[in-house]
Amino acid sequence: MFVIPPRCSVGDRKKRAMLEVRNITKIFPGVRALNDVSLSFQRGEIHALMGENGAGKSTLMKIITGIYKSDDGGVYMDGTLLKLRNFEDAVSYDINIVNQEIQLIPDSTIAENMMLDRIKKYRKYKFIIDWKRINAESQKYLDMVGLKLAPTDKVDKLTAAQKQLIQIAKALSSNSKYIFLDEPTSSLTKYEAEKLFDLLRKLKQEDHSIIFVSHKIEEVISLCDTVSVLRDGKYIGTKDCKEVTRQDIVRMMIGREEEIDDLGSLELRDEVVLKVENLCRQNMFEDINFELRRGEILGFYGLVGAGRTELARAIVGADRMDAGTIYVNGRAANIRSVQDALAKYNIGYVSENRKEEGLILPFSVEENITIPSLPLHLNKLKLLNLKKLEKTSRDYVDTMSVKTPKMSTRVENLSGGNQQKVSIGKWLAAGCDILIIDEPTVGVDVGAKRNIHQVIWDLAKNQGKSIILISSDMPEIISLARRIIVMKDYRIMGEISMADRSVPYEQVSYQIGNLIV
Repeated sequence: MFVIPPRCSVGDRKKRAMLEVRNITKIFPGVRALNDVSLSFQRGEIHALMGENGAGKSTLMKIITGIYKSDDGGVYMDGTLLKLRNFEDAVSYDINIVNQEIQLIPDSTIAENMMLDRIKKYRKYKFIIDWKRINAESQKYLDMVGLKLAPTDKVDKLTAAQKQLIQIAKALSSNSKYIFLDEPTSSLTKYEAEKLFDLLRKLKQEDHSIIFVSHKIEEVISLCDTVSVLRDGKYIGTKDCKEVTRQDIVRMMIGREEEIDDLGSLELRDEVVLKVENLCRQNMFEDINFELRRGEILGFYGLVGAGRTELARAIVGADRMDAGTIYVNGRAANIRSVQDALAKYNIGYVSENRKEEGLILPFSVEENITIPSLPLHLNKLKLLNLKKLEKTSRDYVDTMSVKTPKMSTRVENLSGGNQQKVSIGKWLAAGCDILIIDEPTVGVDVGAKRNIHQVIWDLAKNQGKSIILISSDMPEIISLARRIIVMKDYRIMGEISMADRSVPYEQVSYQIGNLIV
């Protein structure tokens, strides 16, 4: 009979630590990503790893899973130094990672995705694969994570939550005892997240070690046993989640107390720059109506699946609309694509899915910022003015406070918060007057979030930009928006005016809650 190991204090961790990093240092050109980091993880616990974007969390995970090689220090298991030449070596030591980005092959089945790296083990003969055995093995782990799916189902038809759970099932199918989860709830509804937490608690009882990387502090405190924090590539400390507060974690992450800024007031103008009238899409929207004024931040709040993103995509021409009219500056608009929205009407769209839709990850910071505005950088001979391109990209890197070693740095090497700043900056460089920003701070730490909020505020107040802000973060929407439209099941449930800033946060959140119940 298996006995769950008792929780131990932080002081006892060295005695029971199973997986350790000792004196890890990693240097990239111009950046010391990790500086002499020592940290331990024990079996039978959920251990949170936190820090601002750029703190070194991803680099540390990649070293432990064999993707990167450290410049100094090592990874130890039960006191023995591990030889980690690649990810396969890490898996052989029962270490695995479930990335925030979905890393599955859409056109393949669930079983094919789960067993792809071990398919040779399931040969009947030299060139014949035992698919019956593969499907049976896959089904076992699908049942373990609570997915009522067939191993033969195609991945492309599944939801983001189902894909996330398949990635966890894949890690479990390799007999991994140490599983790193990178922002696992970023694409999940509250209900789906709770189901995931139930699974993680079960895995903990079965002596797995879950290393839970998240920016959601309340989530960490309620779920995890311990939390360790990195800041600027250095290990700051480890705390017991039963004894830690939100402010304790924030102080460790950013070196100071968390502050909620009063951004002030926006002067609401009468000029309507965007009007949506009776917008309809079959089996989705019906008679959606709203107006956006010049220099306004108009919030759209709702739970995941409320239809806010789909509405934004219809407005910018990424998805079709079956009926209705969109007016830009008083004139009916004919928007057939995102390119139309930008070229004809100066409308930009910052997608919530920055890695797949918002950025070209292998391209440089300069290339990503200037791609939408290339026509603005042509000389008289219709050739690109490279000096002008460089100046524009540098100006917006400075404006957005993007932390990057060089303009030529590939965007995929930036932290999540800095990637999001580049995603917003490219539309500003293109001269957009109307900006639709979808979930601007998902997967972004508290410091970067503050910076992005200030950028959005300045765009409206000081530059007269008109912004539609889509967010599931209630404090964010209440802080920034001066009107909030609440959506549920692809319908507008009501509108809340935020003109009176003296109304308590609790009262506004109560009003919003009543509209989405």
